[in-house]
Amino acid sequence: MVQDKKRVAIIGGGPSGCACAYFLKNYFDVTIFDISKPLLTLLPTGGGRCNLAHNDFDIKELASNYPRGEKFLYSVFSKFATDDTLKMFEEMGVKTYIQDDGRIFPTSDSSSNVREKFLASLFKSPNRIIFIQEKVLDLKINEGIKVLTKGGSYCFDFVVVAVGGHSGYNVASSLEIKVIEPKPALTGLVTKQNFSQLSGISIKNVSCNKFGQGDILFTHNGISGPLIYKISSLNARKNFPYKLKFTFAKIENFQELLNCNSQKDIQNVLSEFLPKSFALYILEYIKIPLNTKCHKITGKMRDSILNEIENFEVEIVGCNKSGEVVTSGGVDLNEINPKNMESKKVKNLYFIGEVLDIDGFCGGYNLQNCWSTAYVCAKGIIEKVENE
Repeated sequence: MVQDKKRVAIIGGGPSGCACAYFLKNYFDVTIFDISKPLLTLLPTGGGRCNLAHNDFDIKELASNYPRGEKFLYSVFSKFATDDTLKMFEEMGVKTYIQDDGRIFPTSDSSSNVREKFLASLFKSPNRIIFIQEKVLDLKINEGIKVLTKGGSYCFDFVVVAVGGHSGYNVASSLEIKVIEPKPALTGLVTKQNFSQLSGISIKNVSCNKFGQGDILFTHNGISGPLIYKISSLNARKNFPYKLKFTFAKIENFQELLNCNSQKDIQNVLSEFLPKSFALYILEYIKIPLNTKCHKITGKMRDSILNEIENFEVEIVGCNKSGEVVTSGGVDLNEINPKNMESKKVKNLYFIGEVLDIDGFCGGYNLQNCWSTAYVCAKGIIEKVENE
């Protein structure tokens, strides 16, 4: 137990900030600064069901799901990984289950329920957890670290920056800590092609070149869905425009299929493999009448249909920022000690969570980053004080 009560501030009351406070609560009084109420950003996660983590218990396998930060996270996950996350939530009274796709959810399927239990556990502490609803404007480094807000200034021995991936980079930049320019990741993509007539149509098990397989959703201005989130993440630093090719279905022996259904309309045959509206879109695009009988489909027409189904080319011209889930970019990992999350330039200043240049795929990976970096940071602060 740390006897010397140092002053600790956490800037940001989201998942990483509150997790860090949770791990520090038995050792220090902790002050959390945020312009909103604590853990509000947890509520929309997992579609409101709170996707807490993913069923990856091997740390290298777990780290491989982060396009930015994989090697940095080896050290972090060696100290706190998936099994530790489940133990943490069990301590809070949050029971969990694993979906077939590996995503881990609370049995309540409720983000608000998780938030309530998290905050109840956080504020059940022998020390004071102080919440100040003010925006942090700047940090000044003196003998300690001074936190400046619109309402005043506060001095602390340790400051943890946990502002998430959308703001707060000015705090790092003002201290000459390098920040990688943030760009949207895990977001829908805007296409040159107009898919508005397909808006809302979802297609399962679509393949895309080197990006693997998954579901996609057509939107009013492009494409979205799990596979598109993965592509947008891997291509977050890629310049627009770029092209993608999708395989929506593999139709074996297509000519034989046409022969066996010679009196059927081609639109009805294709609708056995694709959503009907998408089948109609393809036929209209390659100018084949919808009611063409299969026995009238020529070899050229057959090849055109197959090419659109198996090599459907889309030109990506931008990303749908309104649907952005996380950002690629943030505090350069070369500026941070992975053993304790401390800045290499500024003593007793720490960065955790999505403010770092770390982002993962969908499925609980970005929250795992929050829990793990929060733990490593808290442990680093505790050990530093104990060793003084």
